[in-house]
Amino acid sequence: MRKNRTTHFMAGILIIIFVGVFLLLTGRFLYIQATGEINDVSLEEWAEQKRTSSYTMAAERGKIFDNNGMALAYDRPTFRMYAILDEAYTGEAKEPKHVVDPEKTAKELAPLLDVKEEELLETIKSGIEKKRFQVEFGNAGKELSQQKKDEIAEKKLPGIKFEEEALRYYPNGMFASQVIGFARDTEVKDENGNTLHEIKGIAGIENVMDDILKGIDGKITYQRDKYNKKLLDPSEVVTTPENGDDIYLTIDQKIQTLLEDAMTQVDSKYNPERMSAVVMNPKTGEIVAMSNRPSYNPNDPSNVENWYNDVISTPFEPGSTVKMFTWAAAIEEGVYNGEESFESGSYRPNKQVKSIGDHNRGEGWGPISYDEGFQRSSNVAAAKLAWEKIGSDTFLEYLKAFQLDEVTGIDLPGEVKGEILYNWPLEKITSSFGQGSTMTPIQQLKAATAIANNGEMLQPYVIKKIVDPDTGKTVEEKSKNVVGKPISEDTANHVLKLLESVVNGEHGTGKMYKLDDYTVGGKTGTAQIPNNEPGGGAYMSGKENHVFSFLGMAPIDDPQLMMYVTVKQPELEPTETGADPVSFIFKNVMENGLHYLNISPDNETTEETKHIEVPSIIGKKVKDVLKDFEDKGIRTTALGNGEVIAANVEEGETILANDHVILVTDNPEMPNVKGWSLREVLQLSNLLELETDTTGSGFVTTQSIKAGTQIKKGDSLSIELLPPNNEQEEDNDSGEEEQEDE
Repeated sequence: MRKNRTTHFMAGILIIIFVGVFLLLTGRFLYIQATGEINDVSLEEWAEQKRTSSYTMAAERGKIFDNNGMALAYDRPTFRMYAILDEAYTGEAKEPKHVVDPEKTAKELAPLLDVKEEELLETIKSGIEKKRFQVEFGNAGKELSQQKKDEIAEKKLPGIKFEEEALRYYPNGMFASQVIGFARDTEVKDENGNTLHEIKGIAGIENVMDDILKGIDGKITYQRDKYNKKLLDPSEVVTTPENGDDIYLTIDQKIQTLLEDAMTQVDSKYNPERMSAVVMNPKTGEIVAMSNRPSYNPNDPSNVENWYNDVISTPFEPGSTVKMFTWAAAIEEGVYNGEESFESGSYRPNKQVKSIGDHNRGEGWGPISYDEGFQRSSNVAAAKLAWEKIGSDTFLEYLKAFQLDEVTGIDLPGEVKGEILYNWPLEKITSSFGQGSTMTPIQQLKAATAIANNGEMLQPYVIKKIVDPDTGKTVEEKSKNVVGKPISEDTANHVLKLLESVVNGEHGTGKMYKLDDYTVGGKTGTAQIPNNEPGGGAYMSGKENHVFSFLGMAPIDDPQLMMYVTVKQPELEPTETGADPVSFIFKNVMENGLHYLNISPDNETTEETKHIEVPSIIGKKVKDVLKDFEDKGIRTTALGNGEVIAANVEEGETILANDHVILVTDNPEMPNVKGWSLREVLQLSNLLELETDTTGSGFVTTQSIKAGTQIKKGDSLSIELLPPNNEQEEDNDSGEEEQEDE
């Protein structure tokens, strides 16, 4: 009886518990059914989310062009490889859609990806053990070219898939790198937590115009099964992406190339600490070329020595180039008499001020005129003009009128203004010849536009226009912008004549800057470098420890191009001067650049054959075109025999006699490119649409495709470049060198 009572009691307890649990579960189910929610989460929305895929449709990033429409930056399609490991993905398909043989897959892929077979096998096996749906292969499986993707696809390996991705590509390599900048693929998360790849501007135009270039991404959503396959009725919704706008720069590809080539040669020969050069149209303010060394290749910005665009970001004590503004101020004030004489050598306005010496160690040239003082770049002449003739307070007003204490407002990131050092009497004097106060090259060029442009000072700019690529309509366009008029037209013309005398006068310090076909005017500079070493003097000593520079323009009667070049601490031979590397860059770029722009020469020694108009060549027999070009002295390379179907020049285009013309035939063969410059190889690659990898700088020493080999679109070409072994012979015209701006 006792056992029976216990049994009934326990059974009752269990029934009560069971009923309680049943009522609780039933109530819970009824609540879920009535509300459609669990823990405040809508089941309908949750199910919709689970069976709906949402993918971002990336907008195409805008292209960057030069002023003639030559592409400088654009998105190039590449591919990312991955492997499907889940057997369920194959389903009932006859052919497997997942990796069925890891060993064979790794063995086939290893030589194509240039990685070890063991690494690929470990990635696949690890993914299988962890029951992952798919795996990727790191850097080895990223940024694959179309040709490489096709090679892998030909193996027909089950489970190996590809996803197309855009890669920002710069076809000219190290070309205006610190102007264009670069953009790189970055990972971002969307609103659903999915990892997306986005190209983001990091430096230069790519950075400052990132919002304009990147556009607005679109989206596609659809309902799917658990294997990510669309349902029969997927309820697909597509939001079309808005592509980024294209940007056209004022940079001219040909003049920029002239500049890059000249600077590469000087960099190789003289190994300077720093170099900068910029070419401007003084009639508009457009920057047509700008470069620095060290620079970098934006396709591979690793181990970059110098991120800064020194032309706009690195103020320094400029030296005697500032004297053109000192003389302009004296002329504008009406206190200048070029024939008036003064005692050169040294100058000390009073006992409280340190003596100022001329650059020939204070020896001077005896009594000379102020005009001759400008030719000889006399520090004493500049000091006397600023202190005695103009007056220090008025001279400061002119420095500010030339806006040498302000940023120029150029449309590039990272501009830094210099500083006018003007607190003590000595500083007020030394500012007249470019010591103490600091400026950037772009600040000086902007101020010099007033001299080249009848007194009107122009704002420099590098963005010419912004264009909608889908409609072709111009969204925004820039033009000449006058930002001041510090001097009159008469003063500007007077200073131009003085600048001409520096290059062509009997006592001029700029004789090395003469051009064959154009009359140059300009001002030399040899600035000292502050000594940061403890216990040293205020400035570094030694022949090479200067910043050598030249600011020149031509033709001097009506300047069409203006250029400023600086070379810091070059390695000079005993017989060389600081003007050697500077003049090599200036003369090569200005002479050829003016011819390229069809500027009429103003020297009587002009050779009419300097520039040649390209005749009709497309469809002509290549042997006939070769004979015609060789008769005209044009260096020409033909890719194969037959008819010409493409070339790196166009009918009606004006080329220089030393330009290299590349002719593509209907049966192209690989030429011997050893000795070619990077620019020439890239032109070849663009014509044939080759996948080109480059290493080094200078001129081609090795090529992966043997000369004479038949080539086709998409072939891979690898080249190695090295600096030239033979030193470039330079003009040894005699000229007096400025030693120091004391």
